[in-house]
Parts: sequence; structure tokens; C-alpha cells
Amino acid sequence: MKVLQPAGWAPAKGYANGVAARGTLVFVGGQIGWDAQQRFASDDFVVQARTALANVVAVLREAGAGPEHIVRMTWYVVDRDEYVASYKALGSAYRETIGRHFPAMTAVEVRRLVEPRARVEIEATAVIPDA
Repeated sequence: MKVLQPAGWAPAKGYANGVAARGTLVFVGGQIGWDAQQRFASDDFVVQARTALANVVAVLREAGAGPEHIVRMTWYVVDRDEYVASYKALGSAYRETIGRHFPAMTAVEVRRLVEPRARVEIEATAVIPDA
């Protein structure tokens, strides 16, 4: 995997501007902050984000991949202000779950998610390198 950082651009903080990779593609559908039995432990944004990230990692493991193989993530949040206000705690939750691996990322505020209690939904694309 190669992080793409155009010359002269300020470094991205907490994400990559782009990633190039070759191998087996793994697409993780949008994961929300509920457990394996589809129950929410909390309505707190950071708690849900941590759980959604753990769900992404669980799906990756089914493909023989890990967080280090993620090349792209898209976050859908229902409240931009809540997301921004949570940066510090969210960063801690991210590093505890994903590590210090920062793929290309996008965050988008949406009016609502399909599951009414969901505060965030995260989808990911990973690439398992060729042998």
C-alpha cells in the first residue's frame, strides 16, 4: 500500500489524501454502533463510533484482513457538530480500535440513517496484498 501525498500539500491529519494498493479487495458494508445481536449499548456518539469500528474490524477478520489493510473509509454522521465536538475522544476510540493506520477517509453529514438510534455508520474498503 502506498499513501498518496501530492508534493507541496500540507499533511493530512488523521487520514490520507489517497492510497494506492494491489491485492484482494474487501468491501465492508456500513456498520453502525450496535452489537452482534443488533442491540445498542448507548446513544452516545463516541460509544457508537467505537462499536461501529469494532464491527468493521470483525467483518475484515472474516476475510483474513485487519485494520492495516483498510484503504478507504466513509463515515456517515447524523450531526456534524456532534462529530466535530467529539474529535479528541473519537481519535482515542479510533486508535484503540484501528491503531495508527490512517486510510483515505470521508465524513458526510446525513439527515438520518436507516436505523433510527444510529448516530454514525462506517463503511470501509480494504486490500489484502498479493502474496
